[in-house]
Amino acid sequence: MRPIQEGYSNYILLPLLAAGLLFSHATHGGAQIYKPLSASVQISLNQSVSDQASPKLTFASKPEYDTWLKDTSRRLEKHIPNADYRADFLKTVYYEATRAGLDPQLVLGLIQVESGFKKYAVSSAGARGYMQIMPFWLNLLGQSKGNLFHLRTNLRYGCTILRHYLDIEKGDLYRALGRYNGSLGKSKYPNLVNAAWHKR
Repeated sequence: MRPIQEGYSNYILLPLLAAGLLFSHATHGGAQIYKPLSASVQISLNQSVSDQASPKLTFASKPEYDTWLKDTSRRLEKHIPNADYRADFLKTVYYEATRAGLDPQLVLGLIQVESGFKKYAVSSAGARGYMQIMPFWLNLLGQSKGNLFHLRTNLRYGCTILRHYLDIEKGDLYRALGRYNGSLGKSKYPNLVNAAWHKR
């Protein structure tokens, strides 16, 4: 597998079924670094995390949806044993990822590395939940009463933050992942996420 190279920004979204994941127990949760945002960016991100529309999957056909859900659910079974919760988790990952213009398999790879699929994971820096969101984001975006352990809230913030970092870095996933993990310029974390994303 080719590691992510700094400056490599031409990522093609893989078909959902082509990027199977093999999940490990190791986690490498880091911490987004607080940086003041311009008023316009704050407003935009606040609107993004505030949308309360119900998650909906947008597959070309019902069989395509059934295949994706079944295959991905099978890979997650040992990490999320409850079948109903696992289905809800995957629907929410798919909805929030595609809403933010991200590959759902990339988001699953990031969750694997950040929290090992542990809903109540807390890093040494205080990052919380599946996507290891730093609590300062709640205040920064005017959502101080938000619960970062809530499934949809955590995934909404995580996908919005990664999209924000991708926009800052003009599509450079290597640097965006570095920002997400608080390890900008270091290769270990982006390569771990890339490996989890593409591992068959």
